[in-house]
Amino acid sequence: MGRLSNRAGELSERLAQNVQAVCRHYLPAGRREGRYWMIGDVAGTPGRSLYVRLFETERGAIGNWVDAATGEHGDLVDLIRHNQRHARLGETIDEAERFLALPPSTDNDDHASYAKPARAGSLQAARRLFAASKPLIGSIAATYLRSRGITRLHDLPALRFHPRCYYRPNEDDAPGTPGAFAALIAAVTNHDGKQTGTHRSWLDPDGNGKAHVASPRRAMGNILGHAVRFGICQDIMVAGEGIETMLSLREVLPDLPMAAATSSAHLAAILFPPELRRLYVARDRDAAGDAAFGILSDRAQATGIEVVPLTPALGDFNDDLRQQGASALGQRIARQLHKQDRTRFPIDTG
Repeated sequence: MGRLSNRAGELSERLAQNVQAVCRHYLPAGRREGRYWMIGDVAGTPGRSLYVRLFETERGAIGNWVDAATGEHGDLVDLIRHNQRHARLGETIDEAERFLALPPSTDNDDHASYAKPARAGSLQAARRLFAASKPLIGSIAATYLRSRGITRLHDLPALRFHPRCYYRPNEDDAPGTPGAFAALIAAVTNHDGKQTGTHRSWLDPDGNGKAHVASPRRAMGNILGHAVRFGICQDIMVAGEGIETMLSLREVLPDLPMAAATSSAHLAAILFPPELRRLYVARDRDAAGDAAFGILSDRAQATGIEVVPLTPALGDFNDDLRQQGASALGQRIARQLHKQDRTRFPIDTG
């Protein structure tokens, strides 16, 4: 199963590079609306309940999908599995390979695997990229975060910088798109602190925004259920989608442990530390954020964890920080925290 899971992750990334072709083939009754392919369900029924991300943004990875009616979610491998009603993961892998016109997988791939280089997107490659990256402070990535209003850049071991991180252009990129950019590199870990993946955000050379590419953010390794973490969770934590969203909250709540799941679908699937008793959820004000919050609430409450929403005034908390300032953000958050948590984790607007 380990080999199949690794292959599925590899195929998921390749499918995401052809996301519109995947949608047209498996969900032909749908249509593109803005950054999404809209359809009724995974079977391809006409409607608007299920949406597939066609472009990767800070709010979600390309190819991720959520059915707001049922709470189902996943990547494009999951979509094909549901759409084709496969009983086994191997069937889905065969189908995805046929769609991508790849040679079929073989059952003896594990033999002598120690002699092979790490696959692109593998856990080994993810850890190697993070280890090869440089400190955040003084880098273009730090300049980028400051451009987003984020100034608390010390004590962030999960974040690093790579001056020339490989970027694989896809069909939506302009001809001649470079194959490498400076990047903000983030370690994705489980709740025990073990690295399971790496998240990349490609940046403009001046650090004042993201690189002008179709997919400025991508993840590699095992991301589902895990997160980019700021602080060590005990009984209370905040979980949200984007790294910038959570760092914006950290500007006014520096002592409260936080976890950035990197997308709405991954937020819905985040795993709970065993000691967690109260979960604040930093919601994004969009359909994907609403769906993720509903799924996450149901999962948490089923295990006895109290769920408390944190709602921004604008699209997300980074919008609030940049447009309204830290003082207004701190006041808004203070009104949404439990009284005892305001004492334990005091608001700090500098």
